[in-house]
Amino acid sequence: MNDPLHQAREHFRAGVEHFEAGRLDAALECFEAALALAPGRASVLANLGITLAGLGRWAEAIDPLQRATASDARDADAWLALGRCRAQLGKSDDALDAFDHALAIDAGLAQAWSERGSLLRELGRLDEARESYERALALGADRELHRYYLASVSGERAPAAPPRAYVEALFEQYAGEFDAHLRHALRYRAPETLVAPLLRDARRYRSVLDLGCGSGLCGALIRPLADKVCGVDLSEAMLAQARARAVYDELHRQDIAAFLAESARGADLVLAADVFIYVGELSGVFASVRRVLVPGGCFALTVELCADSEDLRLLPSLRYAHSRAYLLRLAREHGFSLRESFVAPLREEQRRAVDGLYLYLG
Repeated sequence: MNDPLHQAREHFRAGVEHFEAGRLDAALECFEAALALAPGRASVLANLGITLAGLGRWAEAIDPLQRATASDARDADAWLALGRCRAQLGKSDDALDAFDHALAIDAGLAQAWSERGSLLRELGRLDEARESYERALALGADRELHRYYLASVSGERAPAAPPRAYVEALFEQYAGEFDAHLRHALRYRAPETLVAPLLRDARRYRSVLDLGCGSGLCGALIRPLADKVCGVDLSEAMLAQARARAVYDELHRQDIAAFLAESARGADLVLAADVFIYVGELSGVFASVRRVLVPGGCFALTVELCADSEDLRLLPSLRYAHSRAYLLRLAREHGFSLRESFVAPLREEQRRAVDGLYLYLG
């Protein structure tokens, strides 16, 4: 049959099947073919835009989604996808408007409440964010993840650790733009600042362990002083970038606590640059580092700082801050001595320096 509308429906059905199976590129081709045969069809426009959003092609998704919602203002899924795209493109007010449209149509959309909460959290509207996260939880959203979100905006006791899936997904998505964003947008300087005293001392290290090595910024800096450098990270996308630097002798995809628990003694330098912001409670890590570090070795780390009246706090940025008093107490409890410490910038946010504690233990 050569009827264009029939062909459009066939392409549309195939697109839905591909989308539901996670084959987004194939789905996109089908929806584009359907739209060519049935221009302006709201359902096709909505699915095309949602697929583009699923592929991370945020700017391209805006036009079909806006056309879809203009044609069918009752499509909550299209409004939700439109809000997600606008949020990704930094159009916060327009994104909130889209999320609110979606929720006016269907107040039971847990994902819309969740994404609305995250946008409000990023805007510093913490009470409103808390309310949105609570609605998402009540509607069945992932409990572990949303309790974590809630702790970041409510001041409630922080979970001892973030959800592993959250950290892994964060850096899998971020890996492609990680170095450029850190260097240029955030003026990231933690690796250079952390390694500078070690380079100044010019001690030779037989075995360096780089915890949360990411794309390999610390590894590249310490390599000239090291016989062997081993990196550990949860994100395969990050490890691919570290591998491309060709400065590591070993790279392991693993949670750092699990890796340390399985490691034998042998490191004479353990680095942890900007990694404990995604770890939380550190007693177990300190115990494991003490075990793997050879006598006379060095444990060099950074943290964001919170008040000494608390051990750690989960910030609205979804990063943990730790107090100096807490870290020094852990050092004493696990047999470390303090070699050096200072406060210096880690990076910038909104053109303001974010200070951190740089700590060197032996």
